[in-house]
Amino acid sequence: MRTVFYAHPACQEHSAGPGHPESPERLGAILAALEAAPFALLERREAPLAGIDQVALAHPREFVERVLEAVPAKGYVRIDADTVMSPASGEAALRAVGAVTAAVDAVMAGEARSAFCAVRPPGHHAEPSRPMGFCIFNNVAIGALHARARHNLTRVAVVDFDVHHGNGTQAMFERDGDLFFASTHQWPLYPGTGTHDERGVGNIVNCPLSPGAGGREFRAALTERILPALRQHKPDFILVSAGFDAHRDDPLASLELTEADYAWVTAELVHAAQELCDGRLVATLEGGYNLGALSRSVAAHVHTLMAS
Repeated sequence: MRTVFYAHPACQEHSAGPGHPESPERLGAILAALEAAPFALLERREAPLAGIDQVALAHPREFVERVLEAVPAKGYVRIDADTVMSPASGEAALRAVGAVTAAVDAVMAGEARSAFCAVRPPGHHAEPSRPMGFCIFNNVAIGALHARARHNLTRVAVVDFDVHHGNGTQAMFERDGDLFFASTHQWPLYPGTGTHDERGVGNIVNCPLSPGAGGREFRAALTERILPALRQHKPDFILVSAGFDAHRDDPLASLELTEADYAWVTAELVHAAQELCDGRLVATLEGGYNLGALSRSVAAHVHTLMAS
């Protein structure tokens, strides 16, 4: 089986305004990097448009409708201190959700062994009734809940290696012991959540890393805490919030990861998926704001998925 890649032009058309770090150029850099020869066999699929019912798996329907109604006909509208919508943002947000849910379906159908969703806006900061941190809807949480609702799975895990804590995913999972959330992230840093003592009902594992931490500390957090807890959880499906802003060149934080660290964590998560849930794994893009570091890191991530 193969790795499937999901994207859609609408995700490049979403704009948060001039100078905003979550820019359309992020996807342009990724798409260009994946045109290289090693990715010739990567199967590319167009992200479908999610329906409101899918988004409402994780967000109240009235919230979803209110956000979509707020999409401007022209210009920009700010829905959070950091989160801005333009005319294309509604479709982009629904395509981002659609990519993750379609990827889950493809993996469950045996059409792929893994998938990567190159979508924006990102999702892991979006709380049940609150967009925040560049995020409108929580793509990865919706994907997890879709896996349970559509495919009758029970135990689903999300591992998040973005440099910022996935507060939205944690908020959606923390009271449900069948859902597992683990995160490495810089601390202190936005959004201010993700301390060791935030454990949910025993299903949350937070590994805050100090500014300046690099691959050694990152790999230790995965090896000593996250991977053992993931294996103990025994998920039926693994999703990954794949943020690449912990890279040493990223402008929004100060961790020191490299492309080699992203290849390593990808291989470790693939191996865990093969051991625990027949290899079922879907990753979706979160952060990463230096275009060169982002494109190289995504290339390392996808190449490792394809090779595993």
